[in-house]
Amino acid sequence: MPIFEFKCKKCGQVTEFLEKAGSTGEHKCKKCGSTETEKIFSSFAARTGRLSSGSSGCSTGSCSLS
Repeated sequence: MPIFEFKCKKCGQVTEFLEKAGSTGEHKCKKCGSTETEKIFSSFAARTGRLSSGSSGCSTGSCSLS
């Protein structure tokens, strides 16, 4: 199961949740308890270049995201 990041609309806390892709479950902020969260791009995906549409296939983790 993939990990998704959600940002709380009330306090700004970013929390990771392990869930099935396409899940529509409600997520509760671990800091303030609010259920008003929005899915954001994962910082892990950004660091590994997974947001790029023309993926270069970098597997070393040291590739640039320019």
